[in-house]
Amino acid sequence: MENSLTSVREFFLFYFTTFVSNYTTFTKVNSQETILKEKLNDYYSDIFEDELIDEIVKVGHIDKIKSGELLIDIGDDMTHIPLILNGVVKIIRKEKEGDELVLYFLERGDTCAISFVNCINKKKSIFKGVVEQDIEAVFLPVEHIDDWLTKFKSWRHFIIDSYHFRLIEMVESIDSLAFMKMNERLFKYLNDKVKITKDINLEITHQEIADDLNSSRVVITRLIKQLHDEGKIYSTRNKIRVLDF
Repeated sequence: MENSLTSVREFFLFYFTTFVSNYTTFTKVNSQETILKEKLNDYYSDIFEDELIDEIVKVGHIDKIKSGELLIDIGDDMTHIPLILNGVVKIIRKEKEGDELVLYFLERGDTCAISFVNCINKKKSIFKGVVEQDIEAVFLPVEHIDDWLTKFKSWRHFIIDSYHFRLIEMVESIDSLAFMKMNERLFKYLNDKVKITKDINLEITHQEIADDLNSSRVVITRLIKQLHDEGKIYSTRNKIRVLDF
């Protein structure tokens, strides 16, 4: 009799523990999906259909990445594309000799359409993405994003528009290399940083600017002093305030 009661207690204890565990997992997942949907609706409700947002919530996962960390590196497998909810990512092209050049920035509401193309073709990344400001993003698996092109008109337009904007930005980068003097490129770079960060006060070293513009620190330091003397910026150690933008 005592053994029978013990078995019953053990059964109910196991059942209760399993129920609580499953309920906790369900509640946690449901809570995460609710949070994700709220964040998506905050920006994308005017862009995506409700059905598309629901699918993104089902298959996407949200993640945060700190400033200075890599979002993607050259040669990485392209398994997901990001929808940026907050923050800024710097997209960099690296030459065979090791020199780097900033092509464009991704910010709130953006995705990298070139990453999308690489995902579809199952190719490795040819760009490096470095987090400029802490980001929060939704990462979408490649096996779903291709199907959405035919299923959702808003997704198709979003990807085409993203590709168009990224192409324009890359053309502007090429134009600045081909037709602008270094002091003009530097001033444009600083203005672009102000627009992206929405802050005229930039915390950045001369070496970081030199790396982004594929120049030398000595040249950048000289040109920053020149812009400072012209009253276009106010420069102190590792800080630049853009006055003319």
